[in-house]
Amino acid sequence: MGTGKRGLITTAVTVVCAVTVLAAPGTAFASPAPTPTVSPAATPTPPPDKDLEAVRAKLDRLYHDAAVATDTYNAAEESARKQSAEIVELASQIVKGQKKLDDLKDRAGAAARQQYRTGGLPPEARFLLSDDPQHFLDGAGRVLQGQRATKGLIGELTRTQQDLEQYTADASAQWRKLEAGRKAKSAAKKKIKRQIAAAEKLESRLAKRQKERLAELEREAAYQAQTAWLDTGILKDIKGKATGPGRKAVAYATAQLGKPYEWGAEGPKTYDCSGLTSQAWANAGRPIPRTSQEQWKQLKHVDIKNMRPGDLIIYFHDASHVAMYVGKGAIVHAPRPGRTVTVAGAGSMPILGVVRPDAAPAGP
Repeated sequence: MGTGKRGLITTAVTVVCAVTVLAAPGTAFASPAPTPTVSPAATPTPPPDKDLEAVRAKLDRLYHDAAVATDTYNAAEESARKQSAEIVELASQIVKGQKKLDDLKDRAGAAARQQYRTGGLPPEARFLLSDDPQHFLDGAGRVLQGQRATKGLIGELTRTQQDLEQYTADASAQWRKLEAGRKAKSAAKKKIKRQIAAAEKLESRLAKRQKERLAELEREAAYQAQTAWLDTGILKDIKGKATGPGRKAVAYATAQLGKPYEWGAEGPKTYDCSGLTSQAWANAGRPIPRTSQEQWKQLKHVDIKNMRPGDLIIYFHDASHVAMYVGKGAIVHAPRPGRTVTVAGAGSMPILGVVRPDAAPAGP
């Protein structure tokens, strides 16, 4: 068996095992193993758990604030892409409009010169001076047609000038939005870096044993939250089947397991939470908003008991985190800086609600 094939099988087994464990009511996460007893002489006594809980709470706040700022950054980035495309389109319209305006001005100038060559005499005088009245009348008809054409030409010239003025105003407005977005993006980037740096500094002050115990506390908190969620009996109600696009989105997301979290990243090597979900659904042929907050605002809301694999679970009161439901009480998500794309319990964080990128009926 080739190395690549063994790797795919190993990944698949890992996901299946994780999902199976997460699905068991009351045993969503394996209970953390007891800490081996170590001689006090060998290792300094770690601080009380209440102190590490305070550290964990502070880290959660820092990373949460970084996640909120990341959503702001991603929203500004997405808006900048759209505004830049609109500016390019407006510039194209301005060039076309200016060319049309120049052509209309040339035609208007030619009409004016033709009128000047007639001498500007009133029609009655030209009729009396004409040697051939019928010829004059025929000519008068053509003049009337010319006058109508000139009137139409002037109207088109006016409309084109108005269009150009509107295109220019729209382009200026988009430039202002682009500049405001650039400032928002810059401010968000600074805040992200500041929050992550503060979190990393806080963690760097911990001894190895403290870091290990902190990780245990994080697992215990997730375990307790998932167990409480499962103990409500919610999995008995969740029976939805994935659609074809939903299966593709889940396959994409699970294929990214182990890849590092990076704020603002959309793959293929690193992801943030909404970068993972948006790319998974783009790969399934259903583009969705870039940020978790816009995913919450724009996508169809469904009741938790009706969710199916591929649906997105939005977390925290401010919709600052998103994960993909993969079935049996499990999610795949990109957690935070310093972590990798992983399988976790769907109830391991406070759930705001569920949204559905694919509103089609479930497949067989």
